[in-house]
Amino acid sequence: MRLGVEEMLGALNAALGPGGPVWFKETRARHLRVRDFLAPRRALEARFGDDQVPERVVHAIVGLQGPGVAPVLSCAPTPAGLALQLRRSAVFERVLGAVAAYAAPIVPAAPGPRVVLHCPALRGSPCALRLSQLRAVLVADHLARALHAHRVSVRLVPAVRDPHMPTFLQQLRVDWPAASERAATEALRSRALAELTPARNAEALPPGALGRVYLKELVDERGRTTGYDPNLDSCLGRTRSLAGPESSRTPHSPPASALCVLFAVTEDLLAVLAELQQAVQDWAEDSSLGLAAAPDAGADSCMVVHVVSCEEEFQQQKLDLLWWKLDDQAPLRQKHLVCGPVKVAGAPGTLTAPEYYELRHAQVCKASALKRSRDLAQDSAWMEIFRVLSVATIKFEMLSTAPQSQLLLALADSSISTKGTKSGTFVMYNCARLATLFESYKCSMEQGLYPSFPPVSSLDFSLLHDEGEWLLLFNSILPFPDLLSQTAALPCTAPGLHITVRTEMVCKFLVQLSMDFSSYYNRVHILGEPRPHLFGQMFARLQLLRAVREVLHTGLAMLGLPPLSHI
Repeated sequence: MRLGVEEMLGALNAALGPGGPVWFKETRARHLRVRDFLAPRRALEARFGDDQVPERVVHAIVGLQGPGVAPVLSCAPTPAGLALQLRRSAVFERVLGAVAAYAAPIVPAAPGPRVVLHCPALRGSPCALRLSQLRAVLVADHLARALHAHRVSVRLVPAVRDPHMPTFLQQLRVDWPAASERAATEALRSRALAELTPARNAEALPPGALGRVYLKELVDERGRTTGYDPNLDSCLGRTRSLAGPESSRTPHSPPASALCVLFAVTEDLLAVLAELQQAVQDWAEDSSLGLAAAPDAGADSCMVVHVVSCEEEFQQQKLDLLWWKLDDQAPLRQKHLVCGPVKVAGAPGTLTAPEYYELRHAQVCKASALKRSRDLAQDSAWMEIFRVLSVATIKFEMLSTAPQSQLLLALADSSISTKGTKSGTFVMYNCARLATLFESYKCSMEQGLYPSFPPVSSLDFSLLHDEGEWLLLFNSILPFPDLLSQTAALPCTAPGLHITVRTEMVCKFLVQLSMDFSSYYNRVHILGEPRPHLFGQMFARLQLLRAVREVLHTGLAMLGLPPLSHI
């Protein structure tokens, strides 16, 4: 069975007896030189008083066994607390002997909730896409990939209709469906005409208005006031365009009248509701995963997550309420994932998403031309690499910060340098270094310098004793499946309107993995001299880096990025 950090922490805390969690996993290199887990002294004093931890407890910890629990080498009191070290050679053997189990998401035993991911920003054209909306699009795409990887059935709304949007999304390596036909709106239109409160005289409403919907009463009667804007009161049905002045409001700024919030009920708006309605009612089998809808596939068995920029949230709140007003089968669980604003240092706030992409692409091309002292614009293979690097730069910039927080972009050329350790370019550079390493081994083997790779079961992992090797395994390979699970975790039953997700975790993880690998690779010569007595350690190290490569590739796939073989 796969070893797991969560399983290990659970067993360690259980061994201490009743009480809250005490143990934590070490991550810093200087601490990992002497221990792998620590129960802090003060926490132990609160549990056991001033007395030492009973010997029987320490003995039980040393002998820990169970599913997912790693073998323990020692457990001893230190000034910092109770320090535990694992039998590292055994852990290396267990993990590196089953790399596939650690480089892939944990598939749950039971299917998760059905999720509709709704990203309103995709209803416009690329040239109108603001950076805050681009951020919402990238968050939605990343979350969809994480959910799919955990076998969650996901529907993506809206299907894009602007003729230029599919090309732009393909350029960004965002996987989103395109529209084939519009959902029927007749039933919603009939219900809207029946539900709207008509004006007492024709002059009370603007031309083309259908009537007034009182939203605050709906919020109050359903008990969903938590998280909704207090200015939500009423909704005036009109036939003007949905993309009016309302769409540019900040999320909590009051409307022109606190007593009457004007809302455009148009054919376009009814089409929005119809598409959401259809996504819930006609839950089709997910052909890519081979999963059918659950037997209880009703409105109550799914959750709708609206991934919106902070400027779009107020409008989306009104749409939520109108959906409940016009559709008795609308899902009870509608959640808002609100992405914080994007500020650009030293640039006007009008920079659009396509302009941002073109800027990053030009910077990548310029940096590569300077590095190689020649222009590669006519080389199609290199231009494809530059496109990947441009998208990697953008996605790591947009996704490395928690989505609900404000994001500050720096547009200087330094953001795309392989020398920096925080950028997507740096991660892709180390991906290429790994590919080059294994290609070098393959070429040397074909020349007869090295033997073919032996069976993994025959490798001696006790030869891995460099601290960088344990850092890579313990901080990157071992916890990777748990990290993916946390990325895909949706707080389905959390109270209130808003939810938070951890979409920043994968980018931060890949950056740290690349830093640890780069440090190790710069210090340790992997492909040593072709001497038989050195082959054992070389193959053990190559197997470790195989695992690093697989984890890196899986992480990049969660971002829609392909691995690169050279840069």
